[in-house]
Amino acid sequence: MKIIECPRDAMQGLHQFIPTDKKASYINQLLKVGFDTIDFGSFVSPKAIPQLRDTSEVLDQLDLSETKTKLLAIVANLRGAEDAAKFDQIDYLGFPLSISEQFQKRNTNKSIAEALNTLSDIQDVCIRTNKTLVTYISMGFGNPYGEPFNEEIVAEFVDKQKSINASIISLSDTIGVAKPDAIERVFKHSIAAHPEIEFGAHFHSVPDKTNEKLKAALDAGCARFDSAIKGFGGCPMADDDLTGNIATEKLLAYLTEENRNSGLDMEAFQKAMIMSLDVFPVN
Repeated sequence: MKIIECPRDAMQGLHQFIPTDKKASYINQLLKVGFDTIDFGSFVSPKAIPQLRDTSEVLDQLDLSETKTKLLAIVANLRGAEDAAKFDQIDYLGFPLSISEQFQKRNTNKSIAEALNTLSDIQDVCIRTNKTLVTYISMGFGNPYGEPFNEEIVAEFVDKQKSINASIISLSDTIGVAKPDAIERVFKHSIAAHPEIEFGAHFHSVPDKTNEKLKAALDAGCARFDSAIKGFGGCPMADDDLTGNIATEKLLAYLTEENRNSGLDMEAFQKAMIMSLDVFPVN
C-alpha cells in the first residue's frame, strides 16, 4: 500500500499566500510520518499558481536526512520539467494529461495532442536525470463540459502511455463525480491490461462518498492512493466550487477497518494534523 500525501494539491487553490517557512515546517513534519511520497510543490508559472511560486525555496528548507519518503513535483511543460529535474531531492515529476480537451487547455494551455508530445519530452528528461514520470489522467471519470467519457476512452489514454514506457499512472476523479461501479471497472480493466504499470487513485470527493470510492478502487486491486490531511484542496482549474481531496485520516480509518496496515507513524501523523490547522484556513 502506497499513500501519497498531497500538500501541494491542498495549498494550490488558496488565495492567501502561505509563508514559505510555514510550508516547509509542515512538509518537514509530513516527512516524519512515513508516507511513500509527498506531492510537495510544482514548477509551473507563478501567474497560473501563485501559491506555489516558492517551491524551490521550500525545497531548500526540507530535511530529507532521516526519511525514506520520496518527493513529487507537478510540472505543466518541458521548461518546468527541466527546472524540477535540476533538484536531486525530487524523485518524481507529475504531469496532468486530461481526457477532456477543454480541461487540458484550461489546465496546461495545450491541446491533448500537444500535451502528449510534451509528455514524451518530459519522459526524456526523466530518463536523462534519473527521475520517474507520474502521469495523472485528469477527468478520468467524467467532466463538466459534456465531452465524451467511458471506460474505453480511459483505456485508449492508458494505451498511449505504452509508447513512452510510462511506469506510474494515477487515474484522477478531478471533479468528484466518479461512481463506484465505474471506478471498479476502470481500475480492473487497466490493471489487468497493463500489469507492468503501477496504477494509482487520485480522488476528489465530498466526505460521505469517500469510503465507497476507496472500496471500489481497493476491490479492483489499486494499492496507490493520493490524499490530503483533512481533505483540503481540489483543482483550482476545474471549478470555482472545489470538491476536496480524499482526507488522509478517512483513508487511514478505512484501511484500518479493512485490516490493511498503512505502516505510518501515527504519532507523527497526529502532530501533522494539528499543524495543518495553522497552515490552512478553517471555515
